[in-house]
Amino acid sequence: MIVLVAALLLLGVVLGAVVQIPLPLSFGLAALIGCWLLIFAVRERAGTQRRCR
Repeated sequence: MIVLVAALLLLGVVLGAVVQIPLPLSFGLAALIGCWLLIFAVRERAGTQRRCR
């Protein structure tokens, strides 16, 4: 859960700085954070399914 909060805080910082950095870098960082959150969600779901069995 702490990792998710950290990711959301990082996303907020990046979105706040989006005016200051070039657009391609903004898209790259957004894609990186999105992939990180997707991997986190898949791992959480897999862990939940293992515990339920």
